[in-house]
Order: sequence, then structure tokens, then C-alpha cells
Amino acid sequence: MVQPGEILAMLGPSGSGKTTLLAALGGKLGGKLYGSITYNGKAFSNAMKRKTGFVTQDDVLYPHLTVTETLVFTAFLRLPSSLSKKEKIEHAKAVMAQLGLTKCKDSIIGSPLLRGVSGGEKKRVSIGQEMLINPSLLFLDEPTSGLDSTTAQRIVSILWELANGGRTVVMTIHQPSSRIYCMFHRVLLLSEGNLLYYGNGSEAMEYFTNIGFAPTMPLNPSDFLLDLANGVYTGQSNEDHALNKNKLISAYRNYFDVKFKPVIQEIPDYDKTQGRFEGNKFGEWPTSWSNQFLVLLKRDVKERKHASFSGLMVCQVLVAALITGLLWYKCDISRLQDQIGLLFFLTSFWGTMPLYQAIFTFPQELMMLEKERSSGMYKLSSYFISRMVGDLPMELVLPSIFITIIYWLVGLKNNVVNFLCTLVTIVLHVLVSQGLGLAIGAIVMDQKSATTLASLIVLTSVLVSGYYIQHVPKFVSWLKYFSINYYIYHLLMGSQYGSSDTYPCSHGKCLVAEYPLIEQMALHFQGKIMAASALFIMLIGYRLVAYLALMKIGITKKMR
Repeated sequence: MVQPGEILAMLGPSGSGKTTLLAALGGKLGGKLYGSITYNGKAFSNAMKRKTGFVTQDDVLYPHLTVTETLVFTAFLRLPSSLSKKEKIEHAKAVMAQLGLTKCKDSIIGSPLLRGVSGGEKKRVSIGQEMLINPSLLFLDEPTSGLDSTTAQRIVSILWELANGGRTVVMTIHQPSSRIYCMFHRVLLLSEGNLLYYGNGSEAMEYFTNIGFAPTMPLNPSDFLLDLANGVYTGQSNEDHALNKNKLISAYRNYFDVKFKPVIQEIPDYDKTQGRFEGNKFGEWPTSWSNQFLVLLKRDVKERKHASFSGLMVCQVLVAALITGLLWYKCDISRLQDQIGLLFFLTSFWGTMPLYQAIFTFPQELMMLEKERSSGMYKLSSYFISRMVGDLPMELVLPSIFITIIYWLVGLKNNVVNFLCTLVTIVLHVLVSQGLGLAIGAIVMDQKSATTLASLIVLTSVLVSGYYIQHVPKFVSWLKYFSINYYIYHLLMGSQYGSSDTYPCSHGKCLVAEYPLIEQMALHFQGKIMAASALFIMLIGYRLVAYLALMKIGITKKMR
């Protein structure tokens, strides 16, 4: 039990169950939970969970956004529609001022490879994201982890001020200093999932002294409590740790029966039946679907433009275009074999690069998605659609530049219509390959395994596309109908050659349609329509698979 204006600190060694208990109290732990959690005497519902702040141990933040952008975007998503855009921005600024973030407001968050704000400032930004909704209850998992003692004390001092303003703060902490320990109103000590103490922090030492565990020398109270939680008391090598733990557990149970059991029995909602949160869905969303979509789209473009248009990426495409243009310079239809090789290269290059980039999308963003979705910030559909729309300009600019550079250099048909057909085909190829990458990443979620699976799929797709082997055995020939490369290769051929086109040969003029590498391709209009239709089905289908996979991940985590 924690009252408004109090800080409850959960102490215990690693593996004692602190984070698990905190996650259960905060509604972040799915599956079968027993007992009950009440909030002001009422069952803890999902609608109530949205009004509760939960700060995870790891600071899950976008590295390229500034402190102001991070908090403003969060305010746009979490604050109700009744507030205007200006009011939400002002509220975000007020939270920054309250947490002492004004000096670094225009600094980017950063990452291990990108210089940004300090660790303490990142933690305050994470706390600020939860403070935006003005929660009456705030959960924090190891808020001082990885910080020096001075910064850690500053963070806890901020939390003490928040509690002093009438909020309830519940936090896990591993080994606080004596100055930090003095700020805790209540302390809960865990050992291997068992309670060893719960009560006022100032009375903990007295309690253990009364049951026969008095410190032999002046110690930081938290150090002494952690020693006891590990079963260490005298510090001697022959000390029986198991016996110490059993004695502490038994002593607390007797203490609990006397001090707390009568109080708990008066709470009407308390029972030992399986506990579930009220309702299967969140209450009303803070903002409309369209607002969620627009905010997420703007945030996504701001964050990802640095990766999509990085100097390395642009340089890679420009160098590849230059090499391609030089190798196939003025390669007209008289060098038909070389032209076909160029079209196959375009199929392979613009199928592989976007696919492997897309594979890492959802595995890298899973922690962010889980954090924000668990807080009820937005619907999965608004996130997914904004992600797809945000990718369009960033994924299509570079292939368009590539084709524009090489098309006139390599001697393809000097016609605007043929150029546009080639460009549209490559753009479609990029989008379909990206969709396949998104689906693989969403299904597997392990980057190494996803890359291995993608390599196998790409290899199979390339082999059955019709360039390396024209007469595929019938028992495996069906694989080509699932190959993106097969359909793209078909369309690229159709963008350059018609069924009546000819090329120079030993007989004078020969039909392009009878060339060995092309005769298997249907260059007529119906063949092109079939290939384009198959690609459009893949374009929608792969993205639908990715969306369903993300939905399944969310459901699985709730059931776990």
C-alpha cells in the first residue's frame, strides 16, 4: 500500500523479482496473475492504466530527435484532443522546465554512436514523457541504473519533489546510496520472490535488529538490506545463507499477520482468485486516428531522413550508377545479350538493397512500439500506415535518381514512354521487395535469422527468374510464380522490347521475341498485365502479412 505523497522503493538483489512485481502492478505483465490490484479501492482497469506513468529501465528514445521534439510529439499523442496544439506545446515546455531540461532542449537525444545528451538528461526525458499526462501514480524501473551517484541523487530528488506534490511514486532500485535511501518513505525488500520487509524506510533497521539481525558496524541501510536479501549476515565463509533467508522469510510472515493482514481483510476487492484487468481494450483514445497518423508520420520522417539520405547511402547509389553507366555505355540493341544482362542487374540490385534495409525496420523499433503501445498512445494501424507512407518518398527518390542517370547513358530505347515504363517497374520492384523485407522482419524479429531467411528467398527468386536457366524442371518450375524477380524481369523486358522488334544477327535481322533468353517471356500486353497484377498482389499481401505479424506479437505478449 502506497499513499499519495509517498515514494515506495523496491530493493533486492538481481533476480529477486523487483521488475516482475513492478510490471505486474503497472499492468505491463500479461498472462495469468493471481490476487488483485486495486487503485483507490477499485480494480485496476486498462482505462486507468493509460493515466499511469511507467518509466522503463532502458531509455527507449529516438536518437535524432531533439529533447523538445521528443516531448512535443509525445504530448501531441498522449494529451487529449480537447487541448489545442499550442496548449500541448506549452505543457511540454512546462514539463521540461520542471525537470531542468531547458538548457538541453535543442540537443538531440543521441545514441552510443551519435553524441547527444547525457545519461541523466535522457532519464529525465523518459520521466518527462510520462509526466506529460500528469499521472497520479508513477512507476519507474531502475531510474538510477548506469548513473553516477550525484546524477542518481538528482534524479531521485526530482522524484521526491513530484511525490511531495501529491503523486504516488513506486520504483525499483538496485543499490541506492545512504543519501538516496533517506528520501524513501516506504521500502519493500525482496529475495527470490519472497518478501523480507515492507514498511517505513526509517524503521527497517529497527525491524531487523528486533528479529536478531543487527549490523555489526555502521552501514548504509541499503547495503545491509541487500546483504540480508542475499542471505549474508556475518560475512563469514561458513555462513548458512539458506538458513538466514528462511528465518527472515518466516519472521516477516509473522510480522505481516500481525500488522497488515487485518488491514487487508477490510479491503472488499481483495481475494485470491485469478486477477485480470477490467476490459480487453483501452478506453477512449486521447486523439483521433487521423491525428495519430499525421503526428507519427511527421515524427517518422524527421527521425528516418538521416538514415535514408545519409551520405553513405547517397554515395553508394551514385557510385553504382556511375559504374553501371560506364560498363554498359551506349549498349544499344546490337548488343542484345549485354542489354539483357543490364536489365537483370537492375532486377537484382533494386530488389536486394531495399529488402535488406526493410528487414531491420520492426526488430529495431520493437522496443519503442511496445513502450508506446502499452501506454495507449496510438493504434497499431495508425503506426503501420504512417510507417508505410513515410517510407514512400525516402525509398523512391534514390532509385529514381539512379534510373534517370543511367538510362540515357546505357543506350536503352530513347523514348520517354519506355523510360517511364522502366522507372515505374523499378519503383514497383522497390516497394514489393520492401514489403517482403517488412514481412520477414515482423515474422522472425531476430535480425540474424531474418537475414538468413531473406538470403535464401532472394537466391531462389533470382535463380528461377529466367536469366540463369530457361528450362526449369517442371517439378520446381512453380517456384517462379512466387518470385518477385521473375515478374520484374518480365516487365523490364516488356519496357524495352515488343513482339515485333528485331536485332542484328547472322541472318541479317532476327526477332527479339525469338532470342533464347527472351522466348520464354510473353512480351504481349496480356503477359505484362499478368506480371503487374501479380506484383500488386504481392505489394498489398506482404504488408498485410507484416501487419498481422505485429498484431500477433502484441496478443502473444498480453497472453504470456
